Amino acid sequence: MSTQVLSRKGSLTERRLPKWSPAATAVGSLAVAAGIGAGAGLSSKLQWVLIGLILFVAAQYLLAARVEGRRQAKNGLATSLVWVAFLLALLPLFGVLWMTIQKGLKVVDGNFLTHSMNMISPNQEGGGLYHALIGTLEQVGLATLFAAPVGILTAVYLVEYGRSGKLARAVSFFVDVMTGVPSIVAGLFVLSFWIIILNQPYTGFAGAIALAILMLPVVVRSTEEMLKLVPNELREASLALGVPKWLTIVRIVLPTAIGGITTGLMLAIARIIGETAPIIMLVFGSDVINNDPFNGPQSSLPLYVWTEYNRGTEQSTARAWGGALVLIAVVMILNLVARGIARWKAPKGSR
Repeated sequence: MSTQVLSRKGSLTERRLPKWSPAATAVGSLAVAAGIGAGAGLSSKLQWVLIGLILFVAAQYLLAARVEGRRQAKNGLATSLVWVAFLLALLPLFGVLWMTIQKGLKVVDGNFLTHSMNMISPNQEGGGLYHALIGTLEQVGLATLFAAPVGILTAVYLVEYGRSGKLARAVSFFVDVMTGVPSIVAGLFVLSFWIIILNQPYTGFAGAIALAILMLPVVVRSTEEMLKLVPNELREASLALGVPKWLTIVRIVLPTAIGGITTGLMLAIARIIGETAPIIMLVFGSDVINNDPFNGPQSSLPLYVWTEYNRGTEQSTARAWGGALVLIAVVMILNLVARGIARWKAPKGSR
């Protein structure tokens, strides 16, 4: 009996597809898909890739069923479908990045990053986005200055003081409502209240107010989740030593969660930096450099991309692609900074 079991185990161990089998199957599937696409006259390479993915899943299942058996083949089929879904999710991302990089690199240079569109016509070569970059940094900086303290303090109240109170439930409800508010609604609110009712001018400061409204719920929710992850034992140990609750929060809770809080703040900034609708309504746009967000219209990177693309000329469209590339680069840098801070401030055992 034991001999039969050993022989069966040995046969199961031997009947396995080699580790290079998925890679070889993928290469063969793509080659067959290219032949099918070329023969059928399919001009889109994306169609070739989709055909190759279908062939890969089918071929991998048939090979596994013949060599390893149906049970292992079904397990391999599920794994293949997961990988295919992952690749399909990456296709739009890489497609956007590839097209933006391909078209944006043609215009992005030192002159593009250090000059404005002052006295540059839509049909004219040259010009840049320095004025828009300055506007974006100032508007996002002001929005962060408004939203970060309010959002962090609101999260501290919800987690540390008002966990079951009526006010906490009301605040949590309105934070959830604000999370789903479209950006254009925030822009309309600031337009009606700040500019129409209070008779204030169109400035970068007005756009920063709308961006702060959009940023606030993201900061509250991310900070709230990070504070909940702080072990209660740390709070109890501090309180047991006679430390006041407010000092426990300042010296124990917030430093422990500072990595996650900073990451959530960076992600909130990355979420608002690409907003266009409130900027169009409130900042009004400008082709010249304006370093004062409290006086006169300004531009921003999303508004610059929209304006240049709307002009419709070959030169302005190229500048729009360049602006889109710079905007993506800024967002990617912010995300990398957030990940770096999270890894730097994370506890040693969780890295």
